[in-house]
Amino acid sequence: MPDKSASASLINWLAEPEEQDYPAAASYLSLLYAPDRVDDMVSALRSATVTRFKAKDIFRASGLSLLGISNSHVEKDRKKIANGKALSPLLLVRNEALGKVVIADGYHRLCAIYSLSEDEWIHCKIV
Repeated sequence: MPDKSASASLINWLAEPEEQDYPAAASYLSLLYAPDRVDDMVSALRSATVTRFKAKDIFRASGLSLLGISNSHVEKDRKKIANGKALSPLLLVRNEALGKVVIADGYHRLCAIYSLSEDEWIHCKIV
């Protein structure tokens, strides 16, 4: 279970994911899962509470590669962070069959944050 202790953060977070994050998550998840499962996952994500995990742990659990800061979306999120703008929490789905975490929405945000500090706490919803 993630540590809930207070710590200094580089990131300002929105209290909840932005509304457009859910259709974006559904679009990505629909490449991996059947439509009825996607609907159930998105519904579960909507009702899940926001929690935190370290950036490095999300990357390890996802098995994904880090995008470089030359990626335009990563750079856009790095600028948001530098300007103190709040980021939307990530949307994550556990794929227990593969022992991995699917980043349904927020991959570029995760890469931007990781490039600043791999130990940064990432706000997310996970089902």
